[in-house]
Amino acid sequence: MCPLPDADASSPDFDCLVFIGRFQPPHLGHLAVIHEALKRARQVIVLVGSAWQARSLRNPWRFDERRRMLRNAFDADDNARLEIVPLLDALYNNDVWVRDVQRKVRDIASPSQARLPRIGLIGASRGQSSYYLSLFPQWESVSVPMVEGISASQIRERLFRSAIAAADYASAGASHDLPPGVVKSIKGFLESEAFEELVEEQGLLDQYRQAWAQAPYPPVFVTACAVVVQSGHVLLVKRTAAPGKGLYALPGGFISPQERLLDACLRELRERVRLKVPEPVLKGSLRGQRLFDEPHRSWRGRTLAEAFYFALRPEQQLPQLKPVKGGDHARWVPLADLEPDALFEDHFFIIQNFLGLPADFSGP
Repeated sequence: MCPLPDADASSPDFDCLVFIGRFQPPHLGHLAVIHEALKRARQVIVLVGSAWQARSLRNPWRFDERRRMLRNAFDADDNARLEIVPLLDALYNNDVWVRDVQRKVRDIASPSQARLPRIGLIGASRGQSSYYLSLFPQWESVSVPMVEGISASQIRERLFRSAIAAADYASAGASHDLPPGVVKSIKGFLESEAFEELVEEQGLLDQYRQAWAQAPYPPVFVTACAVVVQSGHVLLVKRTAAPGKGLYALPGGFISPQERLLDACLRELRERVRLKVPEPVLKGSLRGQRLFDEPHRSWRGRTLAEAFYFALRPEQQLPQLKPVKGGDHARWVPLADLEPDALFEDHFFIIQNFLGLPADFSGP
């Protein structure tokens, strides 16, 4: 980390400072970093991570909502020097994510007097959540003192525990954590259907945790899922219940105690989507297998997913899918129609891992 020199408005220390975060929601700690960046640089790039993610308890607000909240926290002069840009996650490939950050900064950073711009990364170091500060050795790093007592995860917990608790927090405690414009935006969000769905998910999560409260150790769950591709289509199911109601997901589920992982995957294809492909053909089409273990990948807690990639031989007709009464709806989805914010949890990134889908998604 480079030390913060005395600020001089007439001669900024950097041409460009970059601040990366999820801003779920933007709070006073985030604003302290951006204000410091505006003192130190001619231009500030705010990269908003987890863009185009489906709404969840961890990511309640979409990119455009977070950008609006950030813009509302600054005056016109500051906004003229701020670039707020979406950044897609790449959960299982740091190199892809780093390349995306490098390209966005390269394309935005303005040269100064016909020389390469002096670029730095700025942030309030908080362990694992700020690991990116060490991933860009070509840029200087600037550390800003943390604003103590403010946590985005705690803010989200207060908001989604119940509608009554959220209203109380928005009316009384939120002003200690959030700028006025963000408080106003959140009060409006409390009237939305999306808020009601997230409160429902929080209730389900609380029940889930209560069921395991007496376990001697924190539970770790293991699931198996299938990435089945044929003729430019991937097999997905549309969830009919919370969490993730209305989102697409890979077919899969929990393994049984006496079951091998591949057998669990094949069982889910047979029972959940009734895929009309013989099991020997599926086994002969297996092209890859990987464990996906990002710690925050699932709402239910620590959940490992073993995914199997089946590449079926191209055919004029896609294999039939027989509906299961009362179950999720299965369908073949063209690869061109895959959008991160339409898929459950990290399933887009699982598909991306096997198929090499572009990482520079730019939104609809």
